[in-house]
Amino acid sequence: MPLFGNDYLAGCHPAILERLADTNLEQTPGYGLDPYCESARAKIRAAIGSTEADVHFLVGGTQTNATVIAHILRPHQGVIAAEEAHIFANEAGAIEATGHKVLALPSADGKLGAQQVQDFIEKYYTSSNIKEHIVQPGMVYITQPTELGTVYSRAELAALAQVCRHHSLPLFVDGARLGYALHPNVSDVTLADLAALTDAFYIGGTKCGALFGEAVVITNDVYKPHFRAMMKQRGGLLAKGRLLGIQFDTLFTDNLYQTICHGAIAHARHIRQAFEARGIPFYGTSATNQQFPILPEAAATRFIRDFGFAAYWPAENGRQTVRYCTSWATTEADVATLLRAIESL
Repeated sequence: MPLFGNDYLAGCHPAILERLADTNLEQTPGYGLDPYCESARAKIRAAIGSTEADVHFLVGGTQTNATVIAHILRPHQGVIAAEEAHIFANEAGAIEATGHKVLALPSADGKLGAQQVQDFIEKYYTSSNIKEHIVQPGMVYITQPTELGTVYSRAELAALAQVCRHHSLPLFVDGARLGYALHPNVSDVTLADLAALTDAFYIGGTKCGALFGEAVVITNDVYKPHFRAMMKQRGGLLAKGRLLGIQFDTLFTDNLYQTICHGAIAHARHIRQAFEARGIPFYGTSATNQQFPILPEAAATRFIRDFGFAAYWPAENGRQTVRYCTSWATTEADVATLLRAIESL
């Protein structure tokens, strides 16, 4: 049976595997100083429209989040995030382990609103008698797309950026699933927008066609110095760095990264329509490859067992909210098998 539990079940795009095999016995400098990493950096800078951005390659998302946040924050500061954010709900306290608190704000759709962030920051600065006793908000963290599959529009991102700049707070975007948000019918936020409106963001590879790896882009000059030293301290400076460089060099050749995940969006919507045709409601309004059907208990058990759906929250009347993910590697045959099971509901 095909599995839909997450979007990193498959290995990597065949073009990456071919290049890794072709270059396997080459000898290159280590720690990201090889020609492949340099080529990947140049291609990413061209794609985001910023020749001055720093680009670094790390292995995974949690490691990337912990490294970037620890690098930017002062010891007495914390990071503002939504309660559904990966750094708050899914990283086993990785951020707190670096000595920084996640300042989680409520959110029904996984997103932070500009006014919500503005109100939180103002509350801190108007508490004149206790500021030195509480964690200072030191940056804002969002994900594109969110853990609930929702996305920020360009207007929403610009509004958040305006609040952050007004208060001199850096804005950091987790792009672990960024490829799925770059579909033109999903969000109008582009790579160039991220470069222009944020201080740092990362381009996810692990969930978007690479074997592993994330590309950190730092656009604010203030945070560029010594990031490689922080990578080393946090265990993120890969000795065989060319393995990351080759993957991102391939993904950013012939616009592959921009298009590789488009099929996943169509597949996810096709599956959603099939569930809805059987009277199955959904949690939220995800526009991406993550979808959250609310199934009767027996059906939830079946789809978790047979198709690897992830169990999320209990719902009313004995129902269960589950999640399925399509990915860059999902095939028409995979979807057809799942659709046949849905038709039997």
